[in-house]
Amino acid sequence: MAENTAEVVVGGLVLAAAAGFVLFAAQATGFARQTGATYPLVASFRSVEGISVGTDVKLAGVKIGTITGLNLNPKTYFADATIAVKKDVALPDDSAILISQEGLLGGNYVEVVPGGSPDNLKPGDRIEDTQGSVSLISLLMKFVSGSGGSKPAGAATPGAGTP
Repeated sequence: MAENTAEVVVGGLVLAAAAGFVLFAAQATGFARQTGATYPLVASFRSVEGISVGTDVKLAGVKIGTITGLNLNPKTYFADATIAVKKDVALPDDSAILISQEGLLGGNYVEVVPGGSPDNLKPGDRIEDTQGSVSLISLLMKFVSGSGGSKPAGAATPGAGTP
């Protein structure tokens, strides 16, 4: 009988520790704070490479929302991103949104650059000024292939000028 009591006590401690981890994770990710306290916006990107559902949306380096949906628009062939923005953040209707990198090896996030309009975006509005992700590999390939195409002035052509 003492074995059963010990097993029940240990099981209760394990369940309490698991519940503590779940609460900590909900607070750390902002899940507990963002339920119902957001409004949706939509933005169309040419490329959403590097972001996914759950990616942070930041303004001036501060998290103001998350990406809640990514869908392919069959008419434009652009990726439509649904963004949940905190209700206490009012964005001007001429704001821009772009996909940025945290560093060379860091992950991507979505950055909002506020405009100067006196009118604000309303729930469900579309952000028109967008810039998709830039592939670092394609930039490096352009640099490498573009650097070998020109010769310095006065450079001799191999085989030219020798009898």
